[in-house]
Formats: sequence, structure tokens, C-alpha cells
Amino acid sequence: MGLIEETGQRHSVASPLQMTVATTDGESTWAFRYSSVGDSRTLFHNTEIATLKAQHPDHPVLHDLSEDTMVVVSEPFGDLAGAWREIPESTCLVVRGGRAEESAFRPISP
Repeated sequence: MGLIEETGQRHSVASPLQMTVATTDGESTWAFRYSSVGDSRTLFHNTEIATLKAQHPDHPVLHDLSEDTMVVVSEPFGDLAGAWREIPESTCLVVRGGRAEESAFRPISP
């Protein structure tokens, strides 16, 4: 249990944390999906651009994207089949060099 959840318990707040958040240093992006009750808002990233280009050769937006483009969004946009992968609850997504890696996320106490 993390600091926010411990503080919430002390003040009788049952579900003090719900987040989908992303940050970047310009080379890597870290995105987190987590809530105290295990039911946070959604978070998605796109699938491989090369696959999308092959599936949808006439879609104009895809033509300008490089092969290592990775987009992280709270809700998918567009109607491209297979374009989006939902990040599971309690997960950290690290995007670097066009690759996305997921790992379990759980806040810790200081």
C-alpha cells in the first residue's frame, strides 16, 4: 500500500487514488493505470504502425507516421480495427524506441 492509500485509510477515505497518467523525458514515456479499488479509467497505446498501414493502406493519417511511432491515450480515437491495445489495471507502461513494455504497478510506502 502506498502513502496516499495509507493516508486515505487514516482519514476514512475508502478509495483515495485513481489515476491514468503519463510523463516523458523526451526519449522514454512512462504511463500508469492504477486505482485503490482496482477499477481505474482506461489507458491505451497503439499497436504496430506497420501492421496498421498494411491493414488500412488508404487511411491518410497513417501515411505520415514513422514505424516507431507510439501513441498513449486515455481513450482510443479513430475507428481502425486492431489499432489500440488497452493497458491492464495496475500496470506501468514504458515506451522507448518504438517499443512498449508493461509491468505490474503497485504504489509503495516511503
